Amino acid sequence: MTTLASLDGASLALGGEKLFDGLSLQVHHGDHIGLVGPNGSGKSSLLRLLAGSMEPDAGVVRTVPGVRIGFLPQEIESFPDQKLFHFVFDSVPERPELRDTLAACESRLAELQRAGSTSEENLVAAAGEIALLHERIAALDARFSEHEAKRILHGLGFSQDDYGRPLSQLSGGWKMRAVLASLLFQKPELLLLDEPTNHLDMPSVAWFSKFLSGYSHCFFLVSHDREFLNEQINRVVSFEPEGIRTFRGNYEQYLIQRDEERQVLENRAKNLEREKAHLEQFVRRFRAKASKAAQVQSRVRKLEKMDTVELHRSTRQARFSFPSTDRGARIPVRVDDLCKSFGSHLVLDGVSLSVERGDRIAIVGPNGAGKTTLLKILAGEIEPSSGGVHLPGQSDVRYFAQHHAEALNLERTVLQEVTYASDGTSVERVRAVLGALLFGDLAVDKRVSVLSGGERARVALARILVRPGNVLLMDEPTNHLDLQTTEALTDALETYDGTLLFVSHNRAFIRRLATKLWVVHDGQVESYAGTLDDYLWSCQDREVTPATEAAVRPAAQKKSRQARKDERRRAAELRAAQNRQLKPLEKRVRELEEAISELEDTIAEHNEALSNPEMYDDAERRDTLLRQVGEAQAALERSLEQWTEAHERLEEARAEISEAG
Repeated sequence: MTTLASLDGASLALGGEKLFDGLSLQVHHGDHIGLVGPNGSGKSSLLRLLAGSMEPDAGVVRTVPGVRIGFLPQEIESFPDQKLFHFVFDSVPERPELRDTLAACESRLAELQRAGSTSEENLVAAAGEIALLHERIAALDARFSEHEAKRILHGLGFSQDDYGRPLSQLSGGWKMRAVLASLLFQKPELLLLDEPTNHLDMPSVAWFSKFLSGYSHCFFLVSHDREFLNEQINRVVSFEPEGIRTFRGNYEQYLIQRDEERQVLENRAKNLEREKAHLEQFVRRFRAKASKAAQVQSRVRKLEKMDTVELHRSTRQARFSFPSTDRGARIPVRVDDLCKSFGSHLVLDGVSLSVERGDRIAIVGPNGAGKTTLLKILAGEIEPSSGGVHLPGQSDVRYFAQHHAEALNLERTVLQEVTYASDGTSVERVRAVLGALLFGDLAVDKRVSVLSGGERARVALARILVRPGNVLLMDEPTNHLDLQTTEALTDALETYDGTLLFVSHNRAFIRRLATKLWVVHDGQVESYAGTLDDYLWSCQDREVTPATEAAVRPAAQKKSRQARKDERRRAAELRAAQNRQLKPLEKRVRELEEAISELEDTIAEHNEALSNPEMYDDAERRDTLLRQVGEAQAALERSLEQWTEAHERLEEARAEISEAG
């Protein structure tokens, strides 16, 4: 088993708190490692140590020479001002340098030719160097192709119109997607991913999950999505109270092993206590008898040498519940002919919906389709351009914002911020809620400005818990929460007796809570008749258009209620037509893409072997490789032609279905 990196006796402390001490860990090729543990336990710090952006206080972090490392942190402060496609395509090591070197060599050759008096030997040497550079660039292009870069960008939600846009014109979330795309394109031997789905929508998460499942190299993954972790990892590194532990298997298997460990330790401790009690009873009973002196002393010595069993220390975990709410109206929320535009960009177009008391509605769709805009309008945070939101007097609406810092006063302390939102709730109740969310007596006096993203998320939760209302709107509530707090929130929401509307890309969260799905797309909000899995399947190969500043739709005229019903009916017919007609075409495109990827890898491997001077000492081996490269190149060209033809047929079929609708 090939070792890529290792930590030997590594120790690290931050802010006076020791995160780990004497950590030793081996990382092997093919490891798909999930890091689990509460916020602040050191998961992100361990990734930074492996990435080389942080040094341990003691011990050593080693990486095998030549191993390429890709690191996606939760946040990135600065981005180069490059155009999107070139940023991804040129992220491969050596490509820009080779291109610059080639330009310099070609310029030098042109100067030699203009000089006229230069010897033929110098011209041949310069031409030979250029030929070698062309070979290296061709090998790199075969291994990291333009086709693959576009496939990844498409999978993560970028449209072709975005390829020429500078990163400076993208929002923060789309910039993070661009960085993720560049890392996936590079295929580093060691990929470090810290909450990579935080900036993805549901279609992109589905594509990313499929991509990562086929990743042959090693990666570390931090995620609050239990289902995503289970799909991806084959090894767990957990931050436990007794130290960092490793387990084989996915997250569910880790939980089983951890529970089995606990039971074994508890049984061993009970057996030792039982044996100890028997020995002590014998000593007390026969201590005064001379005839039993030797036996008593033997048992005393045995008692002194008895081992102790250290049980698993329990980790402090968030434990909270929502109080009972007022019953409210039968229809707590109704939306009529709702429209919202930002300038000439029409986001919501004539939306009419109603919510029944007790509904738990998951709002899904591509980023930028209008999910957050819809929640903000329902919460009264922004005004619609036209149409209305009707909230009966009994509806008490509370809103959990995706970007917590926007809703929190950074100058207040934790206690002040939650008390301010509590609307007269007693200080004892506020402290109890904060305690349930792991804010102790000292932590409640911290200013919000010094808190981590996870801590701010818990403050935002506390503001709602003290006065939840009977209509709860939540926008990506699990972002920045650790896995344990995410599951505690899910448990609490299962018992919430009000009406819940939420946006989330966390599939496990949606599966446990949602009783209905709303799909936001093309200015409409559709009550989706299928399951979450049906929706995910429909997202696999469709065009996902990102909501960027350039993606502008002209404002459309409002449609009649019957027209909107007809549109929803046609949309259902389109989905059925896609299931029947598009599936085999999509399968063919995927098969050709896999074949193209394999051929590109073969060509790259053979070209790398041919670049070794020793290869030319073995003429037979060299000729064989050259023949195989030629055959693979011919097969690649045929596959590319077939892919183009298959993709065109797929697009034509999609267009026919669209026209029929």
